[in-house]
Formats: sequence, structure tokens, C-alpha cells
Amino acid sequence: MPEPMRIVLIGLSVTSSWGNGHATNYRGLMRALSERGHDVLFLERDMPWYAENRDLPRPPHGRTCLYGSVEELRDRFAGEVRWADAVVVGSYVPEGVEVGRWVLETARGVRAFYDIDTPVTLARLERGEHEYLEPALIPRYDLYLSFTGGPTLSVIERRYGSPRARAFYCLVDPSLHRPSGQRPRIDLGYLGTYSADRQARLRQLLIEPARRDPRGRYIVAGPQYPTGIDWPANVRRIEHCPPSEHRRFYTSQRFTLNITRADMARAGYSPSVRLFEAAACGTPVISDVWPGIETILEPGREILLARDASDVLHHLRELPEAERVAIGERARARVLREHTAERRAIELERHIAEARGGLRRGTARPRAARGAAR
Repeated sequence: MPEPMRIVLIGLSVTSSWGNGHATNYRGLMRALSERGHDVLFLERDMPWYAENRDLPRPPHGRTCLYGSVEELRDRFAGEVRWADAVVVGSYVPEGVEVGRWVLETARGVRAFYDIDTPVTLARLERGEHEYLEPALIPRYDLYLSFTGGPTLSVIERRYGSPRARAFYCLVDPSLHRPSGQRPRIDLGYLGTYSADRQARLRQLLIEPARRDPRGRYIVAGPQYPTGIDWPANVRRIEHCPPSEHRRFYTSQRFTLNITRADMARAGYSPSVRLFEAAACGTPVISDVWPGIETILEPGREILLARDASDVLHHLRELPEAERVAIGERARARVLREHTAERRAIELERHIAEARGGLRRGTARPRAARGAAR
């Protein structure tokens, strides 16, 4: 066990999982880091959307503090940031560019950017959209933690100048996601916030199979879906499924569907937290196809792939029950070995130590451009 560290996380949200996949990931990471003896502080911007939909207003692990503006962040938490062993700024943080500039000027420990949306981030940078990250900041962060692995890491280092880009996939908390023993009553389910670039795949891989299989039972959970979607009568809709209900949601299904956002599917090597949650529950996953999926779970043994409605229906109708159960069990075993919160905490310790070692060897930190920080 390494020496305890003071770690500051500045992220989108840990108190509300409504409409985002960040909160459950941060919750698991905070728990695992705290259990390993680290002092963890999470700083969250107090935004109306999350304030109205907080399902964990007081996270039980580490410390969580809300701030109302970048000015308040500077005034209240400068000392915490300055003396932390590591400060991690997450993607989609409101005014993230300004927050990042301040952290890079203030923190004396390792400074990391934690990209939970890597392909989306890089696509935005290519379009000149700098909502929460700008290219000039990337070389200045000592470490770039990416939800996407594979060739994207080389892009971050070679094109954008990061000194260290490391795969840091999403995670699952096995204390929350585990088999329940209940008998599945739903044939296929999907959990995810509406996204325009996923909707075509949802139509292809769930809505169309439901239309062709009127006796089947299907379910879609997640907020922000437009009112004009023509759901088949055998598709049940749930507006929001809180994290406390995810286990029950997945274990009620014979199969669950994983759909990857377009930018992430193109980049590949981008497993979703929902994929790991379902697998940890022992529920077999049917996924769309993207590069690198075979490095996460083995197709045919630990995960099933589908390119169209016919593939989905084949899995639902033709796979023997014993093999369905075995696929779920094999996926669960793989995820518990490689993708738990505990595993990610250990990886983060290693990445911070590596970055700290580089700084001790005299790796120069790029100077800020004049006027870049206040």
C-alpha cells in the first residue's frame, strides 16, 4: 500500500447521476481511494440542473464541497489545491478552461486532466470548440487520463503534446453491482441518457427487434428522450433509473444492450460504465461493434456483438439458456479482475507516481502564456 496522498478531484458532478455518467464513476473512485487511505476532496460546481436532481447529496466517502463560481473556487480552495499531492480536473467541468488554467498555476503536485469523454473532447477541439479544455492546456497537464485507450493515446501525445496520456477506463463498484438471483422477466433492456448520435443504433438494435418480436418484453431507461419517438407497445419506458436501482434493472433482463456514442465508436477502445455494470451483475451484454472491444471482453465468450436487428433477434431466440448464463458469468469474472473501482484506484496511484517521478527527474513544465491565468 503506498503512502497516503491528498487528492483533489474537480469534476462535473458526484452528487447527481441525473443525465450524466460521471457521478457513478467518481463515487466508485472516491470510495476505493478513501479505503486505500487517501484524503480525497471532490469539488463540484453548484449547478441548477444537478441541484434539482441530487440522488446522493452527501457522498459517504472522502469530502465533497460545492462552489458557486470560479471566483469562489479560487477563494475557498486555493490552499487545498496548492498543497495536494495530485489535482485532477475532469471533462465537462463548467468553465473548465478557466478552472484548468488556475489549477495549473496553483497546484504544486501532479496536475492531471481526467477525460471521461475523450473522443467527444477531441472532436470538439478539432472544431475549435473549447468549452472545458483548450489545446494549449494539454501539454501543461502532467498527466492525461483517458476513458479511451488504443491509438487515441498517441494522438493526445503526438498531436496535442501531452507528456503522458494513459488509458483510464470507467469502472464498476462490485459492492453495488452483483447478481441478485432473480429470474429475468425482460428480454432486452437499455440504460442511457438520450443522445442524437446513439438514437439510430437504438432504433436498429432495440426498437426494430421489438417491432419484429411483439411478444418480447423490452425496456429503455434514461432521461431527455424526445416526445416524438414511436415506441412499440412492448417497449416500457422509464424516465430515470437512479444508481440504487441499476442492479435490479440489469438483473431483471435476459440480455442488456450497450450502444456507444458515434465519436467513441469511431475511436474505439471506449467501454462504457453501463457495460461494466451489467457485466458485474452477470447479465449478458449485446453490444454494437467498435475497434478494440475484443481487448475489453472476448466476443462470443464474454460479450455478444450485433450489427443489425437480425443479429439481436438471433441472440435472443437461438442462444441456449446455459450458454446465456455462462456468457454472463465469464463477463462478470473478467470485469471483476480488470475493471473495478479498486483496480482503478491502484492504477491512479501508479500513474501519479510515474508523473511525480518525471517531475523529480527535471521534466520541464511548459510556462503559461502571458495573461493565461488570473
